[in-house]
Amino acid sequence: MAFFTVFFQMLALLIIIGAGYFIAKKGMMDEHTNMQMSGMIVNVFSPMLLFSSAANSVGLISMDRMKTVGLIAVGMFAFFIIVGMILTPFLDKDQEQRKFFQMMFVFSNLGFIGIPVVVSILGEEYVVYVTEFMLVYNVLFYTYGYAVMDGEFSISSLKKMVNPGTVASVSAILVIVFEIQIPDFIKTAVTYLGNVTSPMALVAVGFSLAHADLKKVFRQPRLYAFAVVKLLVLPMLMLPVLKTVAGDASLVPVCLIMFGMPVGNTPLLLGVQKGMDGTTCSAAIILTTILCVITVPILLVVGV
Repeated sequence: MAFFTVFFQMLALLIIIGAGYFIAKKGMMDEHTNMQMSGMIVNVFSPMLLFSSAANSVGLISMDRMKTVGLIAVGMFAFFIIVGMILTPFLDKDQEQRKFFQMMFVFSNLGFIGIPVVVSILGEEYVVYVTEFMLVYNVLFYTYGYAVMDGEFSISSLKKMVNPGTVASVSAILVIVFEIQIPDFIKTAVTYLGNVTSPMALVAVGFSLAHADLKKVFRQPRLYAFAVVKLLVLPMLMLPVLKTVAGDASLVPVCLIMFGMPVGNTPLLLGVQKGMDGTTCSAAIILTTILCVITVPILLVVGV
């Protein structure tokens, strides 16, 4: 892929994020509205996009490719968990902040950023593969993620695993596996609802950016080191294995995008919920989100 082709696609997404920034700065949207909008994205629009992608791909996706992507998704998260355990002690001495860094290595923004990037660069038909990554993500977040933050495994966290994202991911995979034909009027409805996901998710990112202390974001050298490792070094290390396992070259771009996504907001939300200081985590989310405009094109040029 040509660097500037991908770069301008990423730049288009950045402009939409800028629109969210502008809306927030002009007072057109407050925190309450952003929370409601984020809730709609997570619970309605994003699940509909996952499901519509599967519904529109019935008969077009082979089971071998689905199995391969599922294996790659499990391998990616396993690799990130191991790397996080090894590198986290070098990034912060505080035990509480180490938990954040350990989570940030593993839980990337596959939804709010990953889906728009995949749709923009590769096309909506590739979102069906994102469902597999998101399914593994959800299972790990409510098991490994809670165990990291709590210091122990909690059975109660498993109840939260049943959510619209997980249900949509499982439903999407079942539709593909059993080649379930969804009526056209339902496909049209869920497709229209799913199409709302990308612009609305990016506007929500822009809102968060508008309320961030940018001086704190850009004045932490260790976060730049973390960002380079997270966004470039680790995906590059996984690339040879990816190409070997994928077999089909068309799977490499979507998996590579998943490898190189910025830090997600779930570690921050969970940490704040438990009364932890999420300042550094918030800064890492903003910094990696901005930098991925450059790093994603680099990954795709090198890897594809």
